Amino acid sequence: MDVLTIKNKTLDVPIIQGGMGVGISLGNLAGSVMAQGGMGTISAANPGFARENFQQASLVCNVEQLAIEVEKARKVAKGRGILAVNIMVASSTYVQLVEQAVKSQVDVIVCGAGLPLELPALVKGSDVAIAPIVSSGRAAKVICRSWLRKYDVLPDFIVVEGPNAGGHLGFSKEELVDGSHKNLLEILEDVLAAVKPFTEASGRDIPIFVAGGVHTGCDLAMYIKAGAAGVQLGTRFIGTYECDASDAYKAQFVAATEEEVVLVKSPAGLPGRALNNRFVKRMEAERVPPNWCIGCLQTCHPKETPYCISEALINAAIGKVEEGLIFTGTNGWRIDEICHVKDVIEEIMIEFGGAMNG
Repeated sequence: MDVLTIKNKTLDVPIIQGGMGVGISLGNLAGSVMAQGGMGTISAANPGFARENFQQASLVCNVEQLAIEVEKARKVAKGRGILAVNIMVASSTYVQLVEQAVKSQVDVIVCGAGLPLELPALVKGSDVAIAPIVSSGRAAKVICRSWLRKYDVLPDFIVVEGPNAGGHLGFSKEELVDGSHKNLLEILEDVLAAVKPFTEASGRDIPIFVAGGVHTGCDLAMYIKAGAAGVQLGTRFIGTYECDASDAYKAQFVAATEEEVVLVKSPAGLPGRALNNRFVKRMEAERVPPNWCIGCLQTCHPKETPYCISEALINAAIGKVEEGLIFTGTNGWRIDEICHVKDVIEEIMIEFGGAMNG
């Protein structure tokens, strides 16, 4: 297949490594994926969580650590691949994190957990590519129309996240439970139709990457044949030596069964998907009062929140796995060993080649 170009940057393999926070995809994982010709993604969700004064100065810690992780990824990548930073629109420090990503000269900023309608203004004057994460054709249309009208720009690419993704999901719990949502192929079709008028009128291409439950090279081939430019995988990269999570965190995936992948509530106001553990069972049964608060989400109210999402994710990342939240896609249970990023990408691309030529 043809080599993809994202704003003059070459993507040798059509694979984006999804941003996973807190502390799961930082500079080492992102750089390792880049070194194989893919797009590595650093999660900007509290990258400074391990710093000594994090609870007292979380913004400073996060901004400084994001810059460090970018440098680390570049060093690991040795000049290959594309570097992205994933920043949640719902973050209370969204603007400051975007500003730091631009200052650090990342290649791409990917935004989800809300519509990044003002993102073009925040990156104005830089060479950084910008890409929203959407879960519907309607959302893609709103973003394209808004960006074109206000800033005369369109997304450099779009990530379409389906119902089988890990972490926060762009669907209601009712839709996820009763299966009334559209599947990823259907959503991809809707998004392709939604962006077509914009690409035809402007003469600009908008590559579409799909995410959520993507696991194999056969999956990649199926979505390429359906019109996608490539795929985004998050969970599968957790099962690698290069993943920034603790060994205890990774071990939960190797040991997990399909039945342990469950839907959970989140203070972000969205349902999420995680591995069932002692923490999940507790927070489903009762409120877990926060031990501290850094005001990480715009919509969170500490006195009412069912639990602290940052505290839960940080606990999991540092190895306190039964006291934390372990996000996963639907296929997290399929990880049965820890291997290298190189092996994962090679396996996917070999399967992909066979599926495309078969």
